Amino acid sequence: MIQWSKSNDVLATVNRGNPAESGLCTLCRADCAGKCETWLSCLKGRELMYPRDFGTITSGSANVTSLGLGYHALRIQGYNYGAEGAPAEAAGKGDVLFTDVSLETSFGRADQGTKCRLPFMTGALGSTFIAAKYWESFAAGCAICGIPIVVGENVVGIDKEAVIKNGRISKAPELERRINTYYKYYDGMGGIIVQLNVEDSRNGVAEYVMEKFGDKVIIELKWGQGAKDIGGEIQVTDINYAKFLKERGYLLDPDPTLPEVEAGYKSGSVHAFARHSRLGYTNLRSADQVMEEFMNSVGYLRKIGFKRISLKTGSYGMEALAMALRLASEARLALLTIDGSGGGTGMSPWDMMEQWGVPSLLLHAKTYEYARILADKGIDVVDLALAGGFARSSAIFKGLALSAPFVKLICMGRAMMIPGFLGANIEGVLKPANKAKVNGNWDSLPKSVSEFGSTAEEIFAGYRNVEKIVGKQAMTELPFGAIAMWTCLDKLGAGLQQFMAGARRFGINEIRRSDIASANREMERETGIPFLTEAQDEAAKAILNKARK
Repeated sequence: MIQWSKSNDVLATVNRGNPAESGLCTLCRADCAGKCETWLSCLKGRELMYPRDFGTITSGSANVTSLGLGYHALRIQGYNYGAEGAPAEAAGKGDVLFTDVSLETSFGRADQGTKCRLPFMTGALGSTFIAAKYWESFAAGCAICGIPIVVGENVVGIDKEAVIKNGRISKAPELERRINTYYKYYDGMGGIIVQLNVEDSRNGVAEYVMEKFGDKVIIELKWGQGAKDIGGEIQVTDINYAKFLKERGYLLDPDPTLPEVEAGYKSGSVHAFARHSRLGYTNLRSADQVMEEFMNSVGYLRKIGFKRISLKTGSYGMEALAMALRLASEARLALLTIDGSGGGTGMSPWDMMEQWGVPSLLLHAKTYEYARILADKGIDVVDLALAGGFARSSAIFKGLALSAPFVKLICMGRAMMIPGFLGANIEGVLKPANKAKVNGNWDSLPKSVSEFGSTAEEIFAGYRNVEKIVGKQAMTELPFGAIAMWTCLDKLGAGLQQFMAGARRFGINEIRRSDIASANREMERETGIPFLTEAQDEAAKAILNKARK
């Protein structure tokens, strides 16, 4: 098992807990005082791309990325000539800079296209309470960055204020709050996606969204995710709320209505209740039945008015992956998100997160293989988003290259949430009257933050950039978490621009699989990406053997 380092002396970053390949701790806390790379990026932005203490140091890579399978075992190729997609005039003069790289992307067919300023999107932020707590930061941040955000499953079902009668929603204040918060800052780039799981479909979420918001919302069917292969879960500690959720039709474990459980709760031996959703497609027994049911669901959503429909699938095996690709392509969906094992923004069984499903790298490699089969058959392949452990610019580039040209977006879950946590904690200290509203966890600034300053203008490297976007007046009410998100994503975007410029790709659609190489033979075998010294080897030998005048 590969052990990832907990600290990076070059960047002055350190993980509080055990780090994953992404650089995030396996357990990410909303009250964390720092300072992993993503956390620190929310404050320092682009500055964190470079070694600290320039002028007094030298630095070198540990260079241990050839071990095992994972995105770490792919290497990014650099080229010494060319500028695919660069501005023609600048390229002709040899005046091209890395900042000439365009990060704009889009997904969906021409009649249902969605433009994005950056090739990023959030994972599904659903009924987990932490998503509700920090939603204003998440939504405002994504909107000003021009990227999509996903309202995950069960948001209506767990809302105490929602009114559901006879299987139809007549009131859903939390869902409306989430959509309206995003559109408050929306400028035409990005979009909001609302997921449907089994419970949401039964409750009439799609019909309610269409009635309230029309087709400006993208509706998403959900098959699964990378964290677990059962329905969504949350944990509640109030027995009365647990009983309310049971009345809504959810499974509560343990059952809060049983006398022995109530007695245990009163005595203190029962502390919490896990709320579970139903499993999907349990009445079906074959792939053909699933495919027929899915196409019927898409047909219904189109009938009630949705033009943009997407699908989210998890790290199931190869059959489910093939079904998702084939169906999403034939149904002309706007987007298919494929989530590899290991992720999780909510309450997923830990052993399941560790042991089930296909790890991201392998799932994404097969995604390309199957998408290529469809393309070679003349089928217009659905635009893809890849999810599962992305948090750094290098991994984002590798994901875009591994499944190029089909992938348009990289989906990030926990990495997108850290800015919201950090910004809210800082806002709670600097604006004490807002502490409860933004769910700040600190009473004072920790040294890891105060070393950069004592005001928002000093602490966030992206403050003035965001002010230019929204205006001085809007800055007075913009959540600090949104400023932190812009700062963090600006750093990720700049890093991606640099990798793309080095590969001479000046647009997202210019990225190719040949822009990465395998760092070990196992990776080469599983992905079809040539080993480092064999990539371009024929071209190299042709140069050596070619006669020159």
